[in-house]
Amino acid sequence: MLAAIFGVEGHSLKQEERAFFRDVQPFGFIVFARNISEPRQVRDLIGDLRASVDHPDAPVLVDQEGGRVQRLRPPHWRAAAPAAKFGALAQKQAQSGAKAVFLNHQLIGAELAALGIDVDCAPLLDVQQPGAHDVIGDRAFSGDPEQVAVLGRAAAEGLISAGITPVIKHIPGHGRSMVDSHHDLPRVTISRAELAKTDFLPFRRLSDMPWGMTAHIVYEAIDKDNPATLSAKVIGEVIRGEIGFDGLLLSDDMSMKALNGHLTDLARRSLAAGCDITLHCNGKMEEMKQIAAGAAPLSKAGEERYTRGRRQVGKGRVAKLDQVEAELNALMA
Repeated sequence: MLAAIFGVEGHSLKQEERAFFRDVQPFGFIVFARNISEPRQVRDLIGDLRASVDHPDAPVLVDQEGGRVQRLRPPHWRAAAPAAKFGALAQKQAQSGAKAVFLNHQLIGAELAALGIDVDCAPLLDVQQPGAHDVIGDRAFSGDPEQVAVLGRAAAEGLISAGITPVIKHIPGHGRSMVDSHHDLPRVTISRAELAKTDFLPFRRLSDMPWGMTAHIVYEAIDKDNPATLSAKVIGEVIRGEIGFDGLLLSDDMSMKALNGHLTDLARRSLAAGCDITLHCNGKMEEMKQIAAGAAPLSKAGEERYTRGRRQVGKGRVAKLDQVEAELNALMA
């Protein structure tokens, strides 16, 4: 099993994609808006993706945060509010805010489970910072690290209650980015001590979560040469050490412009730095072949983390969805 997750181009699996996946046996898959039209089509695509590899329980991921970042949208799926809206409620009524986050993510989880998607790349544990680029913006719960930690846990537990694996991101913190990492490489110059008090705090509090995703950001106080995704020092000393995260660690998307270099080399470097899985999202075949050439089989440690995470999530299910949604709407009103 290759330590890589891939996307596909369209609504259905092409023969070339099927043959490639059969050959390289990726760990899992990720779907985007370009892959989604209506529920039956999505279920069929996910079934075909899993049938293309020898492990029929291959994880299938999606970014379903709410607000700007939700791949499943009306009319077939609910429009979930952005994280900042829940943070605003929590500032006024802490318990109501946390309850609303939990219920919202229960509903998200139920929608994903109905399609066969079993991993949500959420919640963000990034801490909002004044003047930062809005690539994070209202995707973050708050500028208060403690509140981010509380609401992030409520979100993760809501997903787990529906049988969905949460992915805490972007570890060790993306909130200070002054540029969009989809297009440029952000650099953070603040001291390590200040990062530990703010950006790292929510990730420390949720270090028991099953999966995490790295940030394509250079933290100059730790490693001035490499972004976290490619930094053995950031992953070893901070993510695995100071933060204490021992779940399955994914890179952020390797096709983002924050990373500079050939994809084969980037895939190799991400795994060598300590990522368990290298993630590639755009579904372009030539790029996926380059990633596959640089990736390695999933390590024994990665297999153990994945197995432990599956036990942690289990097979949750949300009953009485109408009641859950009514309670959520009452809290948000």
